[in-house]
Amino acid sequence: MSRGLMDLHDVELAAQAAAGGRREFGELVRRHGSAVRALLRRMGAEPSLADDIAQDAFLQAFQRCSEFRGEGTFAAWVKRIAARLYIKRRAKDARYVAELESEEAAPIQDHAGLVDLDEALKTLTPAERLCVSLCHGAGMSHPEIASAMNLPLGTVKSHVKRGLDKLRARLQPGPALSGRSANVG
Repeated sequence: MSRGLMDLHDVELAAQAAAGGRREFGELVRRHGSAVRALLRRMGAEPSLADDIAQDAFLQAFQRCSEFRGEGTFAAWVKRIAARLYIKRRAKDARYVAELESEEAAPIQDHAGLVDLDEALKTLTPAERLCVSLCHGAGMSHPEIASAMNLPLGTVKSHVKRGLDKLRARLQPGPALSGRSANVG
């Protein structure tokens, strides 16, 4: 092979991995592992659980590598696998407990004054957080999310809309929140 692994496109690596190329698949894991774990953490997984599910997702991806056709990115394909595994894990663990969050809290900011999306996502209910993360993090459509989570399509759309509305309100700087803080006594 005249070209190194780093020079190959994901589609080429996946094709070689489908033929049993462990080194090629290792390169795909190196390229996309952190993005998969980050998505899972944004969906609500604790870091150790995100690592476990990411590992399971890559194992499943390796076993099903011949199914990857290159119609989308490899990263999106493996993120969908990981997202579905996380949904199954949550359902199995029966952790769908609604959490009430105060909508009057100030935006969460880091020391540089920048908004921390991960912290803002934690303020959503578990269902909203999961639906928003699947839609905007894993690139799944509303019908795909409804099917994966075994929820009505309208419920998924509501969770995504409410979650995004809460995030927009929480992440907006300045005056919109100043009236609220004046009422805090």
